[in-house]
Amino acid sequence: MTDALITRSALPHAMPAGPGARLALFAFRRLGAHGLDDAVAAQAMLTAFGQAFRRPLVLMRAMMADLAASAVAPIAIAPCCCARTTHAEHAMLTVLARAETAPDSARLLLADLLGLRHADGVFACVMAVATAFADTGRPIEV
Repeated sequence: MTDALITRSALPHAMPAGPGARLALFAFRRLGAHGLDDAVAAQAMLTAFGQAFRRPLVLMRAMMADLAASAVAPIAIAPCCCARTTHAEHAMLTVLARAETAPDSARLLLADLLGLRHADGVFACVMAVATAFADTGRPIEV
């Protein structure tokens, strides 16, 4: 198997086009790989949101903590340098994008991702993150 085929099977989805989704993916990867207090993720949020960075950053940290505590199986996260996304990252971005417009399908997708029957508690945090990004001018669009 060539390296391109291996990469396509491990990272099957393209990077999202929207700036809000790219920022959410970057923060998701950094906080997932380097911990909730990652300074690079905080700097990225500060740069993107300016003085309004605290709300999206704190909510993203809370969402990551909820995801880690609730997930039955590991959630695959690619390194920040990857130009493609894993199935789990793509699913999470889809959940964030649909949280406000199609909450029922987003809730079901999140439950599948986490391996839970009901993920309402985590979904409340996801909804707060999506709303914070939208309110500060960077809606998450996949």
